Amino acid sequence: MPVKETVKAVKKPATPADKPAIRLVVADDHPVVRFGVRNMLTADPGFEVVAEAEDGDVAITQVLDYEPDILLLDLQMPRLPGLEAMRAIMSRSPRVKIILLTSTISTQQIIEALQIGARGIVLKDSVAGDLGESIRAVASGDYWIGGERVANLVMALHELMQKAAAVPERKTFGLTPREMEVVSAIVEGCSNKDIAKQYTISEETVKRHLSNIFDKTGVSTRLELALFAISHKLIAQE
Repeated sequence: MPVKETVKAVKKPATPADKPAIRLVVADDHPVVRFGVRNMLTADPGFEVVAEAEDGDVAITQVLDYEPDILLLDLQMPRLPGLEAMRAIMSRSPRVKIILLTSTISTQQIIEALQIGARGIVLKDSVAGDLGESIRAVASGDYWIGGERVANLVMALHELMQKAAAVPERKTFGLTPREMEVVSAIVEGCSNKDIAKQYTISEETVKRHLSNIFDKTGVSTRLELALFAISHKLIAQE
């Protein structure tokens, strides 16, 4: 009589393909940036973009509605700036991990963001190379600072604070990077037309920048602005 063989089912080990996709909300006020980031992420089956947001208020709503694993949040957002939006989100949805996307950020802002609860900082000019790796690092429980994975936040914060103390950062009076460029051009004696040509913007945009700069610095003429910029070291001195 033939002996029946008993075949036990062998459970296959989990593979990366078996892992659920990392769910993300992308928050940036520039549609082109959101489109580019979404395209980069959706090309990878390990990521799923579940929602987008064009300002800080909408970012809060989308996080609460969709409960993503990761929020990619622009630092400079209309209606509610990135850091303020992050404070609101962390108080109401502390499970979400936040990675700040930014064109520029100071050491003090990095320290503040990490203290509020940010898990990563990615510069926009490094998005193509760093975004996927930074998301996976943060999703796994690590941090992403300075273009690399960081496991020890306390040590990273200590190093950042030492750097901030050793090199006092230039006071900017709330001027944006583009406004700082306009200030530098004014000190060099450029006209509105020159500035518009140099930065490929309209003269109306230059005028709006100047109006904002005057409001923030408390000056009312180009000459006063130039003197203010020099005395407060707003421009690099040779």
